[in-house]
Amino acid sequence: MSALSSPIFLAVAIIEFMAGLLGNGTILAVSSTSCIRRKILSSYDMIMIFLSLSRFFLQSCIMLHVFLIIFFKSYYEENVIVIFKAVFMFLNHSSLWFAAWLSIFYCTKVASFTQSFFIWLKQRISSLMPWLLLTSTLLSFATSLPFAWDINNRHNNFTAPLAMTNSSERRDTMKNSLVFVILLCNAGIALPLLVIVVSSILLIRSLWIHTREMQNNATGFRDPSIEAHVAAIKSVFSFLILCIIYFIALVLILSNIFLSLSTEIAICIAVMAACPAGHSMVLIWSNPKFRARILHYTNCHVRTRST
Repeated sequence: MSALSSPIFLAVAIIEFMAGLLGNGTILAVSSTSCIRRKILSSYDMIMIFLSLSRFFLQSCIMLHVFLIIFFKSYYEENVIVIFKAVFMFLNHSSLWFAAWLSIFYCTKVASFTQSFFIWLKQRISSLMPWLLLTSTLLSFATSLPFAWDINNRHNNFTAPLAMTNSSERRDTMKNSLVFVILLCNAGIALPLLVIVVSSILLIRSLWIHTREMQNNATGFRDPSIEAHVAAIKSVFSFLILCIIYFIALVLILSNIFLSLSTEIAICIAVMAACPAGHSMVLIWSNPKFRARILHYTNCHVRTRST
């Protein structure tokens, strides 16, 4: 690719980061305002606050990394890179866990299964949610510690290339580096990703069962339950796809197989910026009540400024 490709993709990534910060900041502001007005912290608002806050800091962290590695590369690599990796992975893993609990919340509120465990979870999800959020935060911290320990010197640079004179040795090291990074990343994302997959399958199955019941009863298809199913599936399934794409880009960056600030690195950064921003927009526009609250606060702000 041309020499201009890298700056172009980095510019696209910055625009995506700004859109993500705006989207997650809006979710955070609306959810927090709703809790303050009602003086009650609902499970949904609690999840949205944790999720939007973690993603806001995650995207800010990546933007700061890009800025520092462009303008203060030598100092940044020598003094801050290990701390950055640990903080980045903590925010990455925690935001994934919070999204997994959001998918569980959707599943328990929308799906209609009669199994005893599902009914038990449906009745207690509100009381369990604070403990689930706290536990996942601690797990995210634990799975991010190996990146702070800097276990292997091959991984002491987030974007630095491998410098080997022997090509076969370089290939072996790159292969080992990739395997090492994948294992560390899997330690933090495997379980929440499994939760999201299971939630998606349960929501789709519940929608299929509900649709068949409506066909048998000949009641038509315009039903609030179906609309709720479709909205939840859009949110959970879209995040599942975005998460897979995000994970691939993350592994490619952490594996150190590309040159620093190369076009490939810029593409990966742009992909990583697009995924959280895209899911925040899906969360806003797939939830009618949440969208209505945003429009309400926007209209109130416009009327206040006009008067």
